[in-house]
Amino acid sequence: MTEESQATRVLVVDDEHSICRALEISFRRAGYSVRAVESAEDAVQLLHREHFDCLVVDLRMPEMGGDELFEIASSVQPHLRQRTIITTGDGSERAHELIAACGCASLGKPFDLGDLLDLTRQLTLRTRDARA
Repeated sequence: MTEESQATRVLVVDDEHSICRALEISFRRAGYSVRAVESAEDAVQLLHREHFDCLVVDLRMPEMGGDELFEIASSVQPHLRQRTIITTGDGSERAHELIAACGCASLGKPFDLGDLLDLTRQLTLRTRDARA
């Protein structure tokens, strides 16, 4: 557990229960403070009540896509524009276009949990370094 991860709050949003739970456990074990929800609507409510340092969101969810949630999240907490990771198992051209339009980091499913943790650390450290 590092000093950086102790202070980092991560919001995980994935409609697949097993993925959501696995990510929650992985972030906790790595020392992050994490909230994990299975719907974009729950995520929006949390974004209005709590501060998050990083957002990890699935692109394809039934009620609201990750790209739409990204826009809401970055309007509520503007720093998330540079600290969002979109995950997806959708390799279509449309999915690539949506991710490119967001301009945020992405990982294709299945991904290595170590890669996700490293990317989270890089995004949050880079933003902290820019403020210093």
